[in-house]
Amino acid sequence: MEKQSVIYFDHAATSWPKPPAVGEAMMKILNGQAASAGRGNHNMALQAGRVMYNARRSLATLFHISNPNDIVFTSNTTAALNLAIKGWLKPGDHVIATMVEHNSVRRPLEYLKRVIGIEVDYVSVNDSGQLDMEIVRTSFRPETTLVICSHSSNLLGSIMPLYELGRLAREHGAIFLVDAAQTAGTYPIHVAEMGIDLLAFPGHKGLLGPQGTGGLYISPQVELEPLLHGGTGSQSEELEQPTVRPDRYEAGTANTVGIAGLAAGVNVVLEYGAEQIYERQWQLVQFMMEELAGMPGISLLGPKLGEPRTGLLSYNVAGRDAAEVAFLLDREYGIAVRAGYHCTPLGHMAAGTSEGGAVRASVGFDTTEKEVESFVLAMRKISDQ
Repeated sequence: MEKQSVIYFDHAATSWPKPPAVGEAMMKILNGQAASAGRGNHNMALQAGRVMYNARRSLATLFHISNPNDIVFTSNTTAALNLAIKGWLKPGDHVIATMVEHNSVRRPLEYLKRVIGIEVDYVSVNDSGQLDMEIVRTSFRPETTLVICSHSSNLLGSIMPLYELGRLAREHGAIFLVDAAQTAGTYPIHVAEMGIDLLAFPGHKGLLGPQGTGGLYISPQVELEPLLHGGTGSQSEELEQPTVRPDRYEAGTANTVGIAGLAAGVNVVLEYGAEQIYERQWQLVQFMMEELAGMPGISLLGPKLGEPRTGLLSYNVAGRDAAEVAFLLDREYGIAVRAGYHCTPLGHMAAGTSEGGAVRASVGFDTTEKEVESFVLAMRKISDQ
């Protein structure tokens, strides 16, 4: 795809630019098939329904999901996590989460603590962002019904042991919710093998789709209370939400145009393979780490050089505010990064960066070595100032 003048290193927030196929798919639907899926029997509505189903089918292939109708579309990962958390937990339930959770997990949990009286344990991580699995094991209680884990920290880039966490959840009769905001499309995910009951994912990050798209996989063994109630185009004569999936969880008119773009993005990911994308991004971040580690006053966060991590690197420069560093990169060098708290105060507590946050540079699907070299050169100049 054609690159722009800016060097965009904020892919952990949203990927950009999108593959050309994404915009083409969206315009095709907008100009010819943008009827309401599931709301009629005329040809345009049926075509819109096919767009929705084909998107579910591509996602099912990527995540190794048996039934595409177990995938529910949402507006983003936050909406998916709210549906999962609020649709499952009941008064008196106990939840095990981690110290690297995003506010999209922490805030719904804290809300339910206040409103219905759930209890939550946030399991600590080490300075590389890794869990102590013995603490996880001893955190289970008879009333533990849910284990939540961010697959990868959006601050540290550490990757959580989903296979082991999923096995522990099953052994204790709890269900396993995974926040795949940083790994969907950029790291292999197999819901059955990993024991994942609920998988929340964004459409606009590693899946290369447009903003305003995302979804939630719901295991056929799990029944959630719907978060939204309203029209679905099915069982309209009933007072309650439909019992069939995905209609039960998709009240209101769907974002068919956005979902068409999401499907196109997912198909690009399938073409290249999540394993290859992960390996490519890992190599780019390793090069970043090697170069920055030798610069005076720069401290790197997360897993050490050579260890598994996703395609982001957070760091600080001694004597420099994180926001100042990001400002200089943007205004003087045309490099877009993210500075601050990244919606994960728990993660910053774990990393010891609660006072000023950190700078985060995150690579994407089509980031080049030349762009990383330009970033390294810019950081060398900033660190020498």
